Amino acid sequence: MSSVIVVGSFNVDHVWRCETLPAPGATIAGRYSTGPGGKGFNQAVAAARAGARTTFVCALGDDPGGAMARALAAQDGIDLAAEASTEPTGTGGIYVDGHGRNTIVIGAGANAALSLGFVQAQRALLGSARVLLAQLESPIETIEATLALARETGLTTVLNAAPANAQTSIGLLKLADVLTPNETEFAALLTRHVGERVDADDVAATDGGSLHALCRKLLPGGTVVVTLGAVGAFISHPEDRQRGDAQPYYRIGAEAAQTVDTTGAGDAFNGALVASLAQSPNAGFATHVRFANHYAARSTEAEGAAASMPRLVPEAG
Repeated sequence: MSSVIVVGSFNVDHVWRCETLPAPGATIAGRYSTGPGGKGFNQAVAAARAGARTTFVCALGDDPGGAMARALAAQDGIDLAAEASTEPTGTGGIYVDGHGRNTIVIGAGANAALSLGFVQAQRALLGSARVLLAQLESPIETIEATLALARETGLTTVLNAAPANAQTSIGLLKLADVLTPNETEFAALLTRHVGERVDADDVAATDGGSLHALCRKLLPGGTVVVTLGAVGAFISHPEDRQRGDAQPYYRIGAEAAQTVDTTGAGDAFNGALVASLAQSPNAGFATHVRFANHYAARSTEAEGAAASMPRLVPEAG
């Protein structure tokens, strides 16, 4: 039985590494590699390598990319529930500069075909788990229905609201017990659903009280974790549900890392967070965030997305 269910995307990543990212119209030399990725798969690998029994629900094409997903899931002990699609397996084009910064273009392929009916057929899997994690690289109506089903089943629901340009609704957000946007995604959600315009570059420097107020407007009934990259994370709880924490809002700093590649660091954070939540349900929420920060920092010290996820489990608690 799995303690974590991850519903989301698998991509075959095509990665070019170069000293600087190419400007429009420029052609530069770089080093090429390919490997597994997709926010959903990255997060499932992180959860599994952080010690949680994990099931990954996705859609795959009948092609080498789909075969790659099945083989790699088996290697990491991930239970795979994959809907067969006539579309090709998803792909990602990733450019990484000499400082580990990246730009990414995604071809959704089979990820866009993950159907509501297939996910609903996995109800028995949901019934055996503690935490469900989803992102927004799959059809939004499928993700919304999945979160609703998980809520009905009694799971803790975690929504990583990525990418920032995905369509969202207040109804979708309300189905999340925990919402985990980064600064860009947080700013986009505030503009779309709260009517507050905040520059993503200013989020990390905003005072805690103001950030907390914005989080409460965005998700009044749930916890918001705004990941801030090298600065760490900001956590905001409802006043009446602080998840074992002593205060309703606070910051946790990032850990120092010998950064090689930041691709997948946010996925590392999310996968580690749900793994910790599932394995230590009685621990204070800050404990889970500290582990997720630690795990994400270690993930940046190796190249790749899914491939960079460390084998590192939280302390028992």
